[in-house]
Amino acid sequence: MRRTRRGALVSQYLEGISRTALAEYQQFFRERAKRRDGVYALYRKKKLYYVGLAGDLRGRLKTHLRDKHGESWDRFSMYLTVGDDHIKELESLVLRIVRPTGNRQGGKFAKAQNLRREFTRRVKQDAAAHLSELLGVEEAGRTVTLRAGSASKAVWPLT
Repeated sequence: MRRTRRGALVSQYLEGISRTALAEYQQFFRERAKRRDGVYALYRKKKLYYVGLAGDLRGRLKTHLRDKHGESWDRFSMYLTVGDDHIKELESLVLRIVRPTGNRQGGKFAKAQNLRREFTRRVKQDAAAHLSELLGVEEAGRTVTLRAGSASKAVWPLT
């Protein structure tokens, strides 16, 4: 596999920092994260609680000290990004993979194609062919309907 050179997505990061450090070292966070794009993670007892993104990462973390999540987390990590071209999709990707308990949204992809319908069609085609092979059905125009419970799941023509 050939490697290509790309620009960095994350320019700076800080992981596993206590909640109290955010209040005690405000100047440090102000200097590094004010008006900077980034993704952050809030943890409760070393378990991921919430994932978010922000255009002003410092301001967003500061808000989380007082909002409905305020007492729900004890540590955080922050990842400052270069630009915001893909930051929303990056957040969506993380949310869909880890599904933190504090997040209500699952995240959406702007222009990605969901392959579920295409995959379902392929599985149905393969199942029909396999069933035909197992039953030795070679008659043209014959159909097989698979049922699960009382509802039909699919109808496949057998050739």
